[in-house]
Amino acid sequence: MPVYMIERGFADQLEIDAARLKEIDDAEVALDVRWITTFLSADKKKSYCLYEAEDVEVLRLHAERLGFPLDAITEVDELKR
Repeated sequence: MPVYMIERGFADQLEIDAARLKEIDDAEVALDVRWITTFLSADKKKSYCLYEAEDVEVLRLHAERLGFPLDAITEVDELKR
C-alpha cells in the first residue's frame, strides 16, 4: 500500500485527548488507513504524519471526517530506518 506524508497547519496548538484519539482510530479502521508516525512542530501548530492508504482521496476523506486541516499530501517513495 502506498505511503503518504500529510502536512497540517493548525490555528491553535494541537491538543488531543483520549476521546479524540478513539475517534481518530475509528476513522482509520473504517477507511482502511494505517497511521505510521507523527512529527509535531515545537509550537504545536504543524504536524507531519505518515500514513499508509489506498490513495489520496481516502486521506482527504479521513481528514474531512475528523475536521482536520489538510495542507499537503506527498507520496513517499522510500522509508529508511
